[in-house]
Amino acid sequence: MNKFHFIDWIILCSYGIIIIYIGIFRSKSQSKSLEEFFLNGRRLSLGGFVATLVTTWYGGILAIGENTFLYGIQTWFIFALPYYIFALAYTFFIAPKIRKKEFLSIPDQFRYYYGRSAGILSAILITFLASPAPYILSMGILLQYLFGLNLGSALLISTIFSVSYVWNGGFSSIVKTDLIQFFLMFFGFFLLIAFSWNLIGSPINLLKLIPQGHLKPSGGNTIQYILVWFFLAAWTFIDPGFYQRCAAAKSVKVAKNGLLMSIGFWAIFDLLTLLCGLYSVALIQTNQPLFSFLMLGQHVLPIGIFGLFIIGILATIMSTIDSLTLICAFTFGYDILWHIQNIKSKSDSIRLVRKGLIIVSFISIIMAFLIPSVVKLFYSIGSILIPGIILPFILTLIKDKISLSEQAVIQWILIPVLISFIWFVFSQIKQQPLFGIEPFYPGMAASFLFFILFLKK
Repeated sequence: MNKFHFIDWIILCSYGIIIIYIGIFRSKSQSKSLEEFFLNGRRLSLGGFVATLVTTWYGGILAIGENTFLYGIQTWFIFALPYYIFALAYTFFIAPKIRKKEFLSIPDQFRYYYGRSAGILSAILITFLASPAPYILSMGILLQYLFGLNLGSALLISTIFSVSYVWNGGFSSIVKTDLIQFFLMFFGFFLLIAFSWNLIGSPINLLKLIPQGHLKPSGGNTIQYILVWFFLAAWTFIDPGFYQRCAAAKSVKVAKNGLLMSIGFWAIFDLLTLLCGLYSVALIQTNQPLFSFLMLGQHVLPIGIFGLFIIGILATIMSTIDSLTLICAFTFGYDILWHIQNIKSKSDSIRLVRKGLIIVSFISIIMAFLIPSVVKLFYSIGSILIPGIILPFILTLIKDKISLSEQAVIQWILIPVLISFIWFVFSQIKQQPLFGIEPFYPGMAASFLFFILFLKK
C-alpha cells in the first residue's frame, strides 16, 4: 500500500487515540447495573439514538462498494429500498410496543411469552444472526489491504481494537464513540465524491461513462434473487440493534422520531456510497471489486485527505462491530449462560456478559476466517436463521397472551431453520439453488404454516 503517507498515519493514529480515550476513559463508570450496561439506563436521547442506529447499519461498506462496482444501481434496490420499507413498518408497528413492554432483549421477550427453553433457543439464533463476523472480516480485509498484514492478524487486531472500550462502558461507550463515527463516515464519502466530481464531472456526466447494464435495477440477476434480498430486509424486524435502541430510548416518541430521522440519513448515505461506487466503475479497473472504494480513494484523493477517508471507512465498520459484539455478548452471557445456570441474582450478570464478549469475539474471528466473504456470510446466515425467528417474534407483538406449549414453539423455531439449512447444503453441493429455489423460501413457507396455525390459538 504505497500511498499511505506519514500524514495519513498521523490522522489514523489520532483517530485511534481519540476513540479509545472516549470509549474507555470517559465511560468507566457506566456499568453499575445490567440495564445501565446494556441499555444506558433507558435514557438514550434523540441525537444518540440517531447516531448509533445510523452508524451501526453500514458495517458491510466494502461489500456495498463491491456490489455497486459489479452490478451498478442494483445495490440500491437490494441494500437500501427494502430496508426503508421495513424500517418504516418497524417505526409505527414495532418500536412503540418494544419501548412500552420494557424487556431487555428479543430472547427476554421470547422467554416471557414462550418459556425459558424457547428463550434460550432464540438467544442461540440471535447470537449467530447478530454476529459481528461479516464486519470483523470487512475491517480485517481493510487492514490487510492497507498494511499488508496476514488475514489472521488483521482479524485479531480488528476485534481487539473495536471492542476494547465496550468492556468497561458498555452501551454508553458505544453511543459516545458513534457520535464521532457518525460525522466521520459522512465526511469521508463527501470528500470522495467531491474529488471524483472535480476529476470527471457531475453525476449526470458520470451516467454517460458507465456501462448501461449498471443502470438496470436487476443488475443482470434474476428476479427471484432480487426478491430474496428484499425479504432478507425483514431482518429489520428481528434486528437486535433496532430492538436495543428502541428499548434504551427515553420514550416512545424518541424511538419513533429517531427511526424516521435515521431512515433519512440512511437515504443520504446510500446515495453517497452509490455515487462513489459508480465513480469507481468509471475511473478504475480492477479484478478486486471489494476494494473499489479504496482504489478510488487512492486514485483521486491527495495525501492527508486519503487518511481522512480511511478513518471514515474505519468508523463505518467499527461502529457496527462494537454494537453487534455487545449485543451478542449480552445474548450469550445473560440470555444463555445466566439462564442455563439458573442463577437467581443478577449481581453476576455483567461478569457473564463480559465472559460472553470474549467467547463471541473468538467465535466471530473463526467464522470470518472460515468464510472469507462478507456477502456470503450475510446471505447465508440470514437465509437460514431468519425463517426460524421472525414470525414467532411478530406473534408476541400481535397477541398479549399466547397459549402455546413450549414444545410447539421450539418446533416452530427449529423446523424452518433445519429446512433452510438442508436446502442450503444441497444447493451448495449442486452449486445452484435446489429446484431453482433459494433456501430462504422453503424455510419461510414452513414458518408461515405454523404462524397461521398458531394465530388462532
